[in-house]
Amino acid sequence: ISCLCPWPRGWESLSSLPGSSQCATMELGPPEGSYLELLNSDADPLCLYHIYDQMDLAGEEEIELYSEPDTDTINCDQFSRLLCDMEGDEETREAYANIAELDQYVFQDSQLEGLSKDIFKHIGPDEVIGDSMEMPAEVGQKSQKRPFPEELPADLKHWKPAEPPTVVTGSFLVGPVSSSSTLPCLPLPALFNQEPVSGRMCLEETDQMPMPSSSSSLSCLNLPEGPVQFVPTVSTLPQGLWQISGTGTGVSSIFIYHGEVPQASQVPPPSGLTVHGLPISPDRPGSTSPFAPSATDLPSMPEPALTSRANMTEHKTSPTQSQAAGEVSNKLPKWPEPVEQFYRSLQDTYRAEPAGPDGILVEVDLVQARLERSSSKSLERELATPDWAERQLAQGGLAEGLLAAKERRRPRETQVIAMLGKAGQGKSYWAGAVSRAWACGRLPQYDFVFSVPCHCLNRPGDVYRLQDLLFSLGPRPLLAADEVFSHIVKRPDRVLLILDAFEELEGQDGFLHSTCGPAPAEPCSLRGLLAGLFQKKLLRGCTLLLTARPRGRLVQSLSKADALFELSGFSMQQAQAYVMRYFECSGMTEHQHRALALLRDRPFLLSHSHSPTLCRAVCQLSEALLELGEDAELPSTLTGLYVGLLGRAALSGPPGALAELAKLAWELGRRHQSTLQEDQLPSADVRTWAMAKGLVQHPPGATESELAFPSFLLQCFLGALWLTLSGEIKDKELPQYLALTPRKKRPYDNWLEGVPRFLTGLIFQPRARCLGALVRPSATALADRKQKVLARYLKRLQPGTLRARQLLELLHCAHEAEEAGIWQHVVQELPARLSFLGTRLTPPDAHVLGKALEAAGQDFSLDLRSTGIDPSGLGSLVGLSCVTHFRAALSDTVVLWESLWQHGETELLQAAEEKFTIEPFKAKSLKDVEDLGKLVQTQRTRSSSEDTAGELPAVRDLKKLEFALGPISGPQAFPKLVRILTAFSSLQHLDLDALSENKIGDEGVSQLSATFPQLKSLETLNLSQNSITDLGACKLAEGLPSLAASLLRLSLYNNCICDMGAESLARVLPDMVSLRVMDVQYNKFTAAGAQQLAASLRKCPHVETLAMWTPTIPFSVQEHLQQQDSRISLR
Repeated sequence: ISCLCPWPRGWESLSSLPGSSQCATMELGPPEGSYLELLNSDADPLCLYHIYDQMDLAGEEEIELYSEPDTDTINCDQFSRLLCDMEGDEETREAYANIAELDQYVFQDSQLEGLSKDIFKHIGPDEVIGDSMEMPAEVGQKSQKRPFPEELPADLKHWKPAEPPTVVTGSFLVGPVSSSSTLPCLPLPALFNQEPVSGRMCLEETDQMPMPSSSSSLSCLNLPEGPVQFVPTVSTLPQGLWQISGTGTGVSSIFIYHGEVPQASQVPPPSGLTVHGLPISPDRPGSTSPFAPSATDLPSMPEPALTSRANMTEHKTSPTQSQAAGEVSNKLPKWPEPVEQFYRSLQDTYRAEPAGPDGILVEVDLVQARLERSSSKSLERELATPDWAERQLAQGGLAEGLLAAKERRRPRETQVIAMLGKAGQGKSYWAGAVSRAWACGRLPQYDFVFSVPCHCLNRPGDVYRLQDLLFSLGPRPLLAADEVFSHIVKRPDRVLLILDAFEELEGQDGFLHSTCGPAPAEPCSLRGLLAGLFQKKLLRGCTLLLTARPRGRLVQSLSKADALFELSGFSMQQAQAYVMRYFECSGMTEHQHRALALLRDRPFLLSHSHSPTLCRAVCQLSEALLELGEDAELPSTLTGLYVGLLGRAALSGPPGALAELAKLAWELGRRHQSTLQEDQLPSADVRTWAMAKGLVQHPPGATESELAFPSFLLQCFLGALWLTLSGEIKDKELPQYLALTPRKKRPYDNWLEGVPRFLTGLIFQPRARCLGALVRPSATALADRKQKVLARYLKRLQPGTLRARQLLELLHCAHEAEEAGIWQHVVQELPARLSFLGTRLTPPDAHVLGKALEAAGQDFSLDLRSTGIDPSGLGSLVGLSCVTHFRAALSDTVVLWESLWQHGETELLQAAEEKFTIEPFKAKSLKDVEDLGKLVQTQRTRSSSEDTAGELPAVRDLKKLEFALGPISGPQAFPKLVRILTAFSSLQHLDLDALSENKIGDEGVSQLSATFPQLKSLETLNLSQNSITDLGACKLAEGLPSLAASLLRLSLYNNCICDMGAESLARVLPDMVSLRVMDVQYNKFTAAGAQQLAASLRKCPHVETLAMWTPTIPFSVQEHLQQQDSRISLR
């Protein structure tokens, strides 16, 4: 077709343009020649509208051209003029005439009926107007017969096809419009209010409704005689009327009306709407071009959802909408029957809830998380530790969290959401809860959800396809026809794929960085399928939800995930609620309160109950103990807890069965695995015994021969049991498994992170109630020798040289050992100043640390900043008499004070206030300044109260304050700091210098100078690198006499002070009787300013150093001044 039309003159430069990104640089000129070839070119048609807009605005103010789809706007007048010019071009009209016969053949053929059905086959029943609104029979009959060539007009150049019938859709109306005198004016709502008869509407029979003349252009619609066809479509146009008018033959005027089909009782909407631009194409989200290709024109991209389900994701879902999600199934679009059946069966699969204790649901908090480097020299990333008060909770639970994450996604891009948490925090249970939430209608943004345990993906072979991953490898194999798979692949943005226990794929390490992924139809390995998913080549546009532990090689790649969440575990109240629910589900409600009493008697186990896995283990042991009698008592260590759980099962098993199972657990742990095959067990008797006692089980989705340990901590306990009983472990190698002093060569990776504590407990606790309860006495002979080796190693350790994380692990090991000599050695060697800055403190950590501090018999100063310690743990440590000072996040401390005040614990509140210190304080962010302001406000509130003391010790005793926010946040936060600066009556060192420069400027110096009269203790003032000019130097000089008696050091290094500012400083220098050092290097004053400073220095015998080198002073002058006064420094 393009060969029939010449290239428009003046548009030659468009042939080299790849797209709309260059439209802003095109030369504007009058369009000449044919437009048809222009439209067949690679140029973005949006350029046409920009060029027409530029031509119309010639001589007026300039406009800004946008090339991004989201910011392009199209004026309807531009579009109308473009159509007029295209139609008036003779060569273009001739080209249209040449293809008229082809047009008649294609669009008037009998295939029209089938084509219409295909186009609208996905429209949902909620958008259908009514059963009576059908296509008129005459329309279909006219299109059944193809015209013969002799029936066409002789002059094809001016031939036009017959005008089609008017089409009224459920969302907009399109049709040819006659002149205003042809038909009566009819308001659009009135048009829809007419009762249709056999799908036809005769406009001659309608009554004309008078409308004001001022609104007739937008409220009145004139249609030609003939049938009116109603077709339901997707709502995409903005509310109102659209008029695209054109002159000439072949183009009819078009009116578009958008909105809900009014009911008979509705009042016609007001007129006078303003048209701002063309609507977004429903086939291409984000594009405003009417020529944007549809999904069928982009074979490599996923087909967008054209159904009402897809439209549901375009709007925010409120909690009330989520509550009404049960009605969604009644409004779903009509899918093919196999797809609908598969959808229902998938819902039934995930809707079933686990029975018994597995079905206990206790809502836990989801915290927004991020990964950060563990140190400046390490590339390994770990979970960042926010302050407790600054945690960002995912509001609305998992449904709202997933919905919010989906709304932030980029169009047609795979979204990766990761849920992180330590072993035993309930990640797998949470993944199952997501599936059940979807099955119950609480996740309407997804049509299909597939949950796959990652241990099912460690399978060899190259025979897997994408449908195998979706349908065959989950917990329950699903039967799906090819039509179902095709439907899912075409709508990937409506698919949620859950990969549970992502760390299990470490055996597939490398698939994230594979060069390419497979094609959807090619069979390949599971590693290839994973590569295609994560490289966004398979099922592109879907949502991947991963659950993983926050450590390991694969987790490092999750720092670029679209959303990261962390499971926070149980609070104290949630743990107690779980205990109550457990005994309720077990049918032992009479033991509920007794079980809670047993747990409260063991504060150590109560602190460990923040882990759902350990909370359940405590409940299981409590249930067994309460069945034996009233004198039940829980153990005080984790080792005793698992010994109590496995004791009776171990003695009833085949000889050596527990040791063989322990060896297998250790070997799997060294390979970072938790699943095993049945043939790996030594015998069928061992397999039967282990499965009967719950030591191994069939994991969900596994094959019949695949087994797994029910919990990670149980595997750790069995691994430690093997290290205790094995003769294969050399004595000198045993200390490395405590992971307290890692070796530089061949370090132990400590994947089984619970092994060190269980190992010390099994070796040191009394044989009769620990190791002897698991194995026969003859098997414990090696444990005595290993006990001596570990005792010698632990007593040689110096706790003061260990890092914070290793020190906490040492305290846990000493607690599990229950050996007095080891415990006393560890606590007595603790340093007086303990810093846990940046180290996460869990509830068990806080409990063990508090117990060690009490036993040490000395005073301690604690730094608990950036530890994420909860308020109860912070209060327990602060309340210890041996803790004399502590530092914590300001926000956490204020929360603690408010809690103590509300509960009436005045003595503990007073102790917490007296011990809290912020010395020295360095503000690195706007939050730090705001927290400091809250602390000062707390003091001012206390000062106005009659029953409390005036000043807070933390505010009163602050001596050093650093401000380092940088050039962006610095000027914004400095005024807030100035407003509270006078509260620090003991402030001696104010450092406003930062490597990235704070740039407080002259305004900041002026505000600071006003506070000098109240800062009577200030000795050091550092104003370096703050963009201070002569104006700021003059303001500073006016305020410096207020600091004459205290200021010792003043630095104005690297500012913009010229001769006027140097003169002001020189005048005030003799008045600064306490000043010893002054630094004005790297400023912009000349020799004149330097001479004034040197002359003033002669009058100041108390000044020891004046650093004055600057490149704007000739070196000879500087040398001369230094020769006259040796106190002038040029370094």
